[in-house]
Amino acid sequence: MNDFPWDGATATGVGSYPGEDHLEALQVAFGELPMPYLPELPARGVGADMIGRGASLLVELPVEVQPSGWRLTDRPGRDAKRAYDHLRRDLDGLEEAAQGYEGPLKIQACGPWTLAGAIELRYGDKVLADAGAVRDLVESLAEGLAQHVADVRGRVPGARLVVQLDEPGLPGVLAGTVPTASGFGRLAAVEPAIAAERLRTVLSALAPAAAAEAGVFPIVHCCAPGVPFRVLHRAGARGISLDASLLRRADEDRIGEAIEAGTALFLGVVPGTDSRLPDVGVVAKPAVELWRRLGFAPARLAEQVVLTPACGLAGASPKYARAALAACREAARVLRDDPRE
Repeated sequence: MNDFPWDGATATGVGSYPGEDHLEALQVAFGELPMPYLPELPARGVGADMIGRGASLLVELPVEVQPSGWRLTDRPGRDAKRAYDHLRRDLDGLEEAAQGYEGPLKIQACGPWTLAGAIELRYGDKVLADAGAVRDLVESLAEGLAQHVADVRGRVPGARLVVQLDEPGLPGVLAGTVPTASGFGRLAAVEPAIAAERLRTVLSALAPAAAAEAGVFPIVHCCAPGVPFRVLHRAGARGISLDASLLRRADEDRIGEAIEAGTALFLGVVPGTDSRLPDVGVVAKPAVELWRRLGFAPARLAEQVVLTPACGLAGASPKYARAALAACREAARVLRDDPRE
């Protein structure tokens, strides 16, 4: 029995997409992928980037853009409105593109630790430097994300939602390598137990939705080296999304533990920028060979592994982005049809 909200041999996108036409991006996502997703288009400018979009979900924590980046402020202004308007337009487009759709649908939002390492306090350093400010941001994001998920569910009632938190900054938070606002120092490392607890607060905000008939399946994406598998598992992530090219043999024991526990693996197998795409068998090879080395039953490969680009596609050409998603789709079929037992 498949325990996941998708059928076997599935592929999806990660997040960002090139260009400024959100309707065209949605048409590609729904036309090329067995698990369509809501693309983000950072080329549209302020508020369309990952941090700006994540900040637009914060409840009662308004933000603005300063020369150094996003910063908390006393009241919502033009920058916050732009971010909110981008999100509203994208959701309107999603509702139009998904008319009558029933099946898996992925949405994504910036995770709390990456936000805390990017957004500055009103007067001073980054949110990450202040444990109390981190707690406030986490609670605000949890509330806003729950509202966002409810909005998407209302617009696409037939969707089986997969909710992805983007945490490319989490390894740096744990290692103590996130720069201070001045850039001259590094912020103190966060203990793994605290990192997991705060992340769990956000993921747990989906619990009311998870009780609904359609369900919500929470995953965490980290396209940086040193994915903290145990932290993500402890936080309650049911899937982990990562770049296959960054995996080391030393990671495989932790990956095996996650798979054994029933965690889904969203494996990035094609580059996020223009390159020559190989045959679909070569695209599928990292997943097939990892599964074989770990010794899991081949029949579970196409169910528990979802293929994606290595990271977002914002830096690619539109032609390549479409081809990359199609390559992931075709390679996912290899996982089902040719498990190389």
